[in-house]
Amino acid sequence: MGLEFEGFEVHTAATGPEALATAARLQPDLVILDIMLPGLNGIEVCRRLRAQGDVSIILLTARDGVDDRVEGLDSGADDYLAKPFRIKELLARVRAALRRRGFSPAGRLVWGQLSLNRETREVQSGDQLVQLRPREFEILEVLLLHPRQVFSRETIFNRLWGYESDAGSSVVEVHISSLRDKLGDSERRLIETIRGVGYRLGTPPP
Repeated sequence: MGLEFEGFEVHTAATGPEALATAARLQPDLVILDIMLPGLNGIEVCRRLRAQGDVSIILLTARDGVDDRVEGLDSGADDYLAKPFRIKELLARVRAALRRRGFSPAGRLVWGQLSLNRETREVQSGDQLVQLRPREFEILEVLLLHPRQVFSRETIFNRLWGYESDAGSSVVEVHISSLRDKLGDSERRLIETIRGVGYRLGTPPP
């Protein structure tokens, strides 16, 4: 869900053999691979994927000893992430792995005259740079990634602040209000409020 939320197309497999078959059929740009797969463990799946092509591979495991990491990397993985982890770290590693292979996943998001650069974290409206705080940037990024989707206040809060945050979800309203001010959206046409539901992108700025 976290990967799809960021705009990636995701396919899943429940066993090692299914993972190999799915990868052969879809030719993915990147594979996130759990070591403890039934049927065929992730280390062996990694070796076979590496023998078949140059796909990016990130291994996930509950084991974090040096020998475990060495075994994972020696099997052909590009990166190795121990559980538990935060989705933000996994996403950062996914983007880094793709960049190393020449991909730039949705690096620049555009809506009319508004553009957001995910690499430089710059936002531009027409010819003007807009200075946003980190949370304001992240809210705009979420909306631009899914321009037709309505997001509830709670969804945005859980995605950006996390379920364990002590802040209340009303903090989203504060940041939305500030974001509208900085984008010159006093009439709430760019960031629409859907009463009783949440927020979505509206009319692109001219």
